[in-house]
Amino acid sequence: MISDAPALPGAARGGPDISVIIPCYNEVRNVAPLVAALDRALAGRHWEVVFVDDNSPDGTTQAVRALAQKDARVRGLCRVGRRGLSSAVIEGALSSSAQIVAVMDGDLQHDDSRLGALIDAVQSGECDIAVGSRHVEGGNNAGLANAWRHALSDGGIKLAQMVLPVRLSDPMSGFFALRQDVFAAVAPRLSGTGFKILLDLLLSSSKPLRVQEVPCGFRARLAGESKLDALVMLQFLALVLDKLCRGWLPLRFVAFCLVGSVGVGVNLAVMQSIRTMGGDFPVAQGVGTVVAMILNFVLDNNITYRDKRLRGLRFVGGLLAFMLVCSIGAVANVGVAQMLFQAHEGLTQASVAGAILAVVWNYAVSSTVVWRV
Repeated sequence: MISDAPALPGAARGGPDISVIIPCYNEVRNVAPLVAALDRALAGRHWEVVFVDDNSPDGTTQAVRALAQKDARVRGLCRVGRRGLSSAVIEGALSSSAQIVAVMDGDLQHDDSRLGALIDAVQSGECDIAVGSRHVEGGNNAGLANAWRHALSDGGIKLAQMVLPVRLSDPMSGFFALRQDVFAAVAPRLSGTGFKILLDLLLSSSKPLRVQEVPCGFRARLAGESKLDALVMLQFLALVLDKLCRGWLPLRFVAFCLVGSVGVGVNLAVMQSIRTMGGDFPVAQGVGTVVAMILNFVLDNNITYRDKRLRGLRFVGGLLAFMLVCSIGAVANVGVAQMLFQAHEGLTQASVAGAILAVVWNYAVSSTVVWRV
């Protein structure tokens, strides 16, 4: 049966050969300059750009949509309830049918004039992934804002080089290109957490990827704020541990337990302080418990569940739900411990069993109720 439907414009030409994936958050002022820069850098090539925006409050998605109405090469994905550079890159890359996928930041710090060299290196077949490197001859790292950010970046590079299966001078780079089929093959094994998707790709591949480094400058930021901070580096460390442990260690649970141990220490310190000032034990215990719960919630919200952080009224609602969950866990802890102790188990064994039950309960319910997507 022959369809009478008219052919779509450009149907004979097919989709783009190159997809440039740009994860972004609060980058509204950079959208138009980025598209203009790509137009210059990729002149004569068949390309598209995919902005993956984590529902920025500054109107980044609206700016992308406005451009997309005028330029068919511009696409946007707006993610609601999800955060994180790595997961944004994964979703953007898997939405593409192009043969080559390139990744760059949305802050204009990557040298877009080197994008063509990255794509050519991959298209030549000489490598599986081409990396824009600041630490080979011809590259520079001048765009990092201060000595603290230089130290964070340099420390991350040294750590990554210790575990990588390939030699790479700049494993912290966020500017690279690779074939779509290579990305799709590695994607099921990616952690998708944190900000270092390149490191995730290299550590998740079932076989070492062939890497070629292309000299690249790193420019000063023109708009927006840097995402590189101490918490990002903690996520980076968690990614390395996750890959070294082959994924069997639930790192979010480990972080939850570590935060809980901090809460225990704070609880004891507050309780002892109130007792020292003459307060009754029940009052001291109650105040210490509430302070510890609030601290645990704040730390979990900013570290353990950083990619699902609650803000505004959701923060208040989440805190109340978290305190309710932990209160139920505390009751279960005491009940199980008492039951086992009465069954002639040792005091230590009974206490440990109760504590384990409480931690598992708090984590499971917090993940599904408090920080649900």
